[in-house]
Amino acid sequence: MSGHVLLVRLAAPLQSWGVTSRFSHRDTHTRPTKSAVIGLCAAALGRDRTEPVDDLAALTYGVRADHPGTPVRDYHTVGAGRFPLRPRDIITDHRRAAAIAKSMETAQGPDFGHHELAHWYGAPKKITTDPVSGTLVSAELSRTAMITERWYLSDAAFVVGLQHPDQRLLEDIAHALEHPKRLLWLGRKSCPPSGTLAAEILPGSIATAFTAKRLLPGPEGYDTSGRRPWAWIQAPSGTRGATRIHDQPVSFDADRRSHATRWETRTRITIAPTATEWDIIP
Repeated sequence: MSGHVLLVRLAAPLQSWGVTSRFSHRDTHTRPTKSAVIGLCAAALGRDRTEPVDDLAALTYGVRADHPGTPVRDYHTVGAGRFPLRPRDIITDHRRAAAIAKSMETAQGPDFGHHELAHWYGAPKKITTDPVSGTLVSAELSRTAMITERWYLSDAAFVVGLQHPDQRLLEDIAHALEHPKRLLWLGRKSCPPSGTLAAEILPGSIATAFTAKRLLPGPEGYDTSGRRPWAWIQAPSGTRGATRIHDQPVSFDADRRSHATRWETRTRITIAPTATEWDIIP
């Protein structure tokens, strides 16, 4: 499909493009997914999650990995241990009040902030209804620590190509990315983008647009001369050498979020001698 290509710069200290993330393990793909980038564009345009994204999903997608970055693991332990009781812990759970009453009668000094109960978790997350009083109480008074890990790409920089015959649609997306109506992040809320996102709109295909633009600046002292970065470009079903990937957005509605399968090819990009430099705000 011929048309026009909007180039989008995705660079930040941290990025995370989850594929099969769950609470205890939040992974990241090695590159931005189409679903995430379409969601980024939808947010910039101010669309609600319940609104259709058919027009954005119809964009042909490609990504060039100028600097793949370094995988980084953020290790977490959540919960367990004991914490000093707070007034709200006693007010909202009569069982705590009864258990701590004797200790508080003989305590010297401040009433709150210095009392602990053995085998009681001080900041419960699970709430239930007390069968006797009907009040809300903790459903889990103690528990072992929950271990979670979150993966990120550090110091990565990618160039995304969005191709469509309608240049006006691409212009609207480019303007929205620089003047977003909602907050933008690169995969997770803890990963805001840095600098300029939208570059120029070029005629032709994603492959030709990728060859016509120089590599993004890398970390200080990083030599980009002569490098041929990998690129993944969406292709029609059945294309020779194409592989399937399940990140074609269908709906972002929280109650019926769904994705479909698309096809893509992987190729090395040779930057043309006439390629233009980036005019970006870092």
